Amino acid sequence: METLEYYSVQFANAVWGTPTVILLLGGGLFFAFYSRFLPYRHFGHAFGLLTGKYDSPDQPGELSHRQALAAALSGTMGLGNISGVALAIVAGGPGAVFWMWMSALVGVATKFFTCSLGVMYRGSDSLGQLQGGPQYVIREAMPRVFYPLAILFSLMGLIGTLPMFQANQLSALIRQSGMIGEPSPMGNLVLGLVMATVVGLVIFGGLRRVARVAEAVLPLMIAIYMGMTLFMIAINITEVPAILSLIVTEAFNPTAVGGGLLGVVLIGVSRGVFSNEAGLGTEVMAHGAARTNEPIREGLVAMLGPIADTLIVCTCTAIVILLAGTWQEPGELSGVTLTANAFHAELGNVGTGLLIVVTLLLSSTTMFACWYYGAKCFGFLVGAEIQHHYRWFFLATIVFGATVSLDVVFNLISGAYAIMAIPTMVSTLYLSGKVKAAAQDYFRRHPY
Repeated sequence: METLEYYSVQFANAVWGTPTVILLLGGGLFFAFYSRFLPYRHFGHAFGLLTGKYDSPDQPGELSHRQALAAALSGTMGLGNISGVALAIVAGGPGAVFWMWMSALVGVATKFFTCSLGVMYRGSDSLGQLQGGPQYVIREAMPRVFYPLAILFSLMGLIGTLPMFQANQLSALIRQSGMIGEPSPMGNLVLGLVMATVVGLVIFGGLRRVARVAEAVLPLMIAIYMGMTLFMIAINITEVPAILSLIVTEAFNPTAVGGGLLGVVLIGVSRGVFSNEAGLGTEVMAHGAARTNEPIREGLVAMLGPIADTLIVCTCTAIVILLAGTWQEPGELSGVTLTANAFHAELGNVGTGLLIVVTLLLSSTTMFACWYYGAKCFGFLVGAEIQHHYRWFFLATIVFGATVSLDVVFNLISGAYAIMAIPTMVSTLYLSGKVKAAAQDYFRRHPY
């Protein structure tokens, strides 16, 4: 196991370097300036699209705009917001949170461009069904010489979308709560089997069942979680300005991370992208299933994701952890257990209990979305007619994730995410002119 941990760390460190950060942050800045900040000027229309006013059952696709956003958010609104923030603070100090914010701000433009392309260049799988995603964008819109990027994205997508991180952190939280007694290999195995059974009941119903469950569960769970965090912030409101000042100060003059400024930037951006997935391409597969023939509409809906996910939910989590102060001497605490410790310090067993419920449901909806992403990557590589077999492999990795260490699963998935960003961002940069032209045409035709 130690050997596996060592190589997983080496893998993540190798791919999450300066070039990856430049690609994601620099690419997002390019999209923002190139579009003259067009996405940022149309948040009102984006929210209007979620009301269903512009939906039409006769247009191509499987999901409404609201369902597509729910499906995409089910993949991002989860342990990245609860556990990923804790991992960022432990590894990079408070300053990492600032760089998570930066990844979200530029991620707005990135998601607008990537998800517009996901609808603009949908392609048919081997069964003739319409699909979206970076692999199809590359296949349908770019010269053949770029096709290996589609293969690379799909291969890394099979790893990056595995549910091992969610299973690992959920089992860790349940163990810490004392609900199943002392940690043991058999206890972890039983937890993994139970989680796999629950997830299987949903994913065997297909994408529409996943979207319906996400649409029903997400708002309630986010409301509960936000209520918990806002209550803790409210009772400690006098300390919040100092916490926010600490985040900004440590972002440029870090004292809690090796590697100085570059180190904290790398950690913050990688954890931010792990949370909001802007530029990775997973979100393109969800939004590519939207029922619309107007690609720009889905790009506008998609850009709301980083705002809700990172700027709001992740920020609340970070403030709670920093208020509790447990990040400074984490010991064996990391990820979701550190967040749980922070809630327990202020809210006692009630806080821990509520966090378990929220984490259980959010991690489950994330696993539902991850199954869809992985299945689409698998179908692209080997044929959609046999992609249903992927479900069994996916469920097996839930059991595996519940029984191995956090370092192994986090570094493996985080590293795969970094590689997925390469084909996603390269293709989006190459085709950015198509999105800009389509956006200009759309707003000429729809001066709302």
